[in-house]
Amino acid sequence: MLEKYLQRNAFKAALIQERPKDQLGLIVVIPASDEDSLIPSVESLLKCENTVCDCEIIVVFNASIEAEDEIMKRNINAADQLKEFTKSRISKHLKVHILCFNDLPSKHAGVGLARKIGMDEAVRRFQEIDNEKGIIVCFDADTKCEPEYLRTIEQEFKRTPNTKAATIHFEHPISGNEYSKEVYENIVWYELHLRYYKNGLAYAKLPCAFHTIGSSMAVRANAYAAQGGMNRRKAGEDFYFLQKFMGIGGLFNILSTKTTPSPRPSHRVPFGTGKAIQQSLECQKDLRFSYAFDVFENLKQMFNSVSKWYISKPSNVELLVDFIGQETFDQQLMKLRKLSKNEKDFKRRFFVWMNAFKVLKFVHYLRDHHFPNAQLLIEVPKLLTSMGHKVDSEDDSKRLLAQMRFLDKNEINSHNVDAK
Repeated sequence: MLEKYLQRNAFKAALIQERPKDQLGLIVVIPASDEDSLIPSVESLLKCENTVCDCEIIVVFNASIEAEDEIMKRNINAADQLKEFTKSRISKHLKVHILCFNDLPSKHAGVGLARKIGMDEAVRRFQEIDNEKGIIVCFDADTKCEPEYLRTIEQEFKRTPNTKAATIHFEHPISGNEYSKEVYENIVWYELHLRYYKNGLAYAKLPCAFHTIGSSMAVRANAYAAQGGMNRRKAGEDFYFLQKFMGIGGLFNILSTKTTPSPRPSHRVPFGTGKAIQQSLECQKDLRFSYAFDVFENLKQMFNSVSKWYISKPSNVELLVDFIGQETFDQQLMKLRKLSKNEKDFKRRFFVWMNAFKVLKFVHYLRDHHFPNAQLLIEVPKLLTSMGHKVDSEDDSKRLLAQMRFLDKNEINSHNVDAK
């Protein structure tokens, strides 16, 4: 399977000539562009506790062929700096490979293509030693991890051998001296929004209730190949990649370790964390507001009986029909009924069709036409109360975030196999 994928889909031919060790079982891929230094991120990985298998890190410095000369120079300087740093930190179990592409086609150059180049090379290295279930871990140039990070990922995939991919718990830094007070204040609101949205989907019993953070995900090589590999999107590549596994099942959460992504603002991506923080600092966006809880309440009422639609007339679907159109809804319902073997199969197929992207578009429709955004300090307690939790504080964003983090980190670590 891996060889066939590489023949059809790999963006580049073999990039690393050194043969991988026979016990290679885990490869971390880090895309990097216009970074002053990757030493803090790579160092946090090099400080990880030893794994049973051998590990590698593949860093992909990248830029568009049309990028400014300063960006290309920074890539070269950061790559040289990293090479010097790793020379004095040789590890028997963790090898670092550094790749540099300052000439990527401008149409596709970006984080998605950089991840793809590194992940494809990881597939090639696993294929060379006939390890189809090798683990590919996605990390970022501005992210750090805990000492048990690599060992925990190895153990969790070993414990669940039939799973295909995983998300990994994350927590942004919300205090310190590295960034301004305003950045720390804004990242609290942004992460609270992320956790509110994910848990709102979970409250509505939707199978797409997963965080989609590019620096906090992992996948088996054979599952990566089977799903056509990483996309080349300039942003949101993580969302669209993980969406594939929400539909087919086999996606699970690793909660016993965490990554620490950066809260820094950024102009380099069209959306995402860095862009949101930048917009807030420039007074273009108020991160204290998010979706009204009524959005998730309505999703729950609409979708809580999807399996019964296999034989029964759908109820409480007026808003959904308004969103996609009556004719489209009727045609899709008829098609799914014909394809499905039973209620369980119908539900699975429905949520493959009503995927994470379609759900997000529907949420935006509900926001724009029925339930305007509201303050997180008001809506998050509504969600927590409806989920059966006592609210720690209704007027302290940090305490609410701490409670949401606790809920995420202590949820049942179960597989999303049947879109239940």
